[in-house]
Amino acid sequence: MKKRIAILISGGGSNMVQLLDSLTADHPGRAVLVVSNVPGAGGLEKAEARGVATAVLDHRPFAGDRAAFEAELSKILAAYKPDMICQAGFMRILTAGFVIPWVGRILNIHPSLLPKYKGLNTHARALEAGDHFAGCSVHYVTPDLDGGQVLGQAVVPILKNDDAKSLAARVLIKEHCLYPLVLRRVMTGNAAPVYLT
Repeated sequence: MKKRIAILISGGGSNMVQLLDSLTADHPGRAVLVVSNVPGAGGLEKAEARGVATAVLDHRPFAGDRAAFEAELSKILAAYKPDMICQAGFMRILTAGFVIPWVGRILNIHPSLLPKYKGLNTHARALEAGDHFAGCSVHYVTPDLDGGQVLGQAVVPILKNDDAKSLAARVLIKEHCLYPLVLRRVMTGNAAPVYLT
């Protein structure tokens, strides 16, 4: 029996699309739900076009009450009984109250070579630091922001004329390769990190 996957998004869902399209017949998982915290997010229509149920939970009415937002998100997810949650450009920080019951079952993709550059503006920070390489990481989500066990990384060289936008575009190409690979490995019981160049 295939394991059930829920995907959390906030935008166009390019990583979500890669995950959904990787769920071929021999994959151990199947997508049961895509949730966005942004009404009208482009990824919702792409998920629906692939036959995946969608839900919207606008975070704005919960301003200042993260626990209430997460309680409602938990209710939505519980109805679909996911075995795994994939954050794919979900631009909300989840608190320990949400994460702890799911530890070991939430993945996230982050646009840096963790543990470098947790949080936002990762490409600009790599350029400002004079780094020669950037990249992306897939990791387990824990209450420590971008601090969970790294399950895979892909390296991207920083070019002489790069700015944050050009670097982000090249890193995104690697994200699209890395995330589906790591998801498949984890869902078959293989949590050993994988590295792409």
